[in-house]
Amino acid sequence: MKRTVRIGTRGSTLAVWQAGWVKQRLEADWPDLRVELVPITTSGDRIQHISLARIGGKGLFVKEIEQALLAGRVDLAVHSVKDLPAELPPGLSLSTIPEREDPRDVLISAGGSSLADLPGGTRVGTSSLRRQALLLHLRPDLRIEVLRGNVETRLRRQLEGRVDATILAAAGLKRLSLRLKNGVPLDAEEFLPAIGQGALGIEIRAGDEVAALLAPLHHPETAWAVEAERAFLSGMGGSCRTPLAARATVANGSLRLAALVASPDGKRLLRHERSGPTQTASQIGTETAALLLDRGGREILAGLEATEA
Repeated sequence: MKRTVRIGTRGSTLAVWQAGWVKQRLEADWPDLRVELVPITTSGDRIQHISLARIGGKGLFVKEIEQALLAGRVDLAVHSVKDLPAELPPGLSLSTIPEREDPRDVLISAGGSSLADLPGGTRVGTSSLRRQALLLHLRPDLRIEVLRGNVETRLRRQLEGRVDATILAAAGLKRLSLRLKNGVPLDAEEFLPAIGQGALGIEIRAGDEVAALLAPLHHPETAWAVEAERAFLSGMGGSCRTPLAARATVANGSLRLAALVASPDGKRLLRHERSGPTQTASQIGTETAALLLDRGGREILAGLEATEA
């Protein structure tokens, strides 16, 4: 068994916190194990002035880390599941999914307003097409401004007056112990979260013995939920260039998946829910994608492709 484990991580405060949490858990479970953090700068971190949808998608946050993993420079990588593309590179495996944090989005505005109470014309900063589509579907009178960067950067730019409000993931705020008086959680049923939001995914080389060290961190219920959501993502052929959302919940051996696909302007939004045994998580996600594609999802995706062409 390995005596030293190297964790590849992005350099943002949140990414380092997440990798550090895994480091602490490994050291607690295996006292003789030495664990090192290896910061890696990704393309997504370097390119901050352009929307992810225009420069290749959220895979830009993991590509360099996965290359280091395949080359043996690190032994595992800790990701926010929502940053992972639908398909992993050959030779890599998402071996461990710890228990999920709060999957909701949080609206942050100067007055701590709810979404319904924001004044018309409010400038809301986000780079997420999902958030943009849901905001405009619920409040077409809002103005969407592209706002990228880590949690601290986006909060600072709001304070500087570049936008009037922004939306951040509750999980990231909680992990960084940021308790914002002007933050209002958005209902997860109405404002469906990103696929995998709130969940961490630990990626390793397929078949590597480090999987045994990580086993105590695995949370089966969260893993089933993530499996269903990512099967939906794969079935839709989606990326961050597609306004998709999904949230799976597990109770008493049953899994319920709520999912949607939308046009970026929020004018077309298709939802569906499906339930079944947890063992059929992947099937539930795949069938939900097929149904939404048949009900108009293909037309929405075709419209996106035409816009990008």
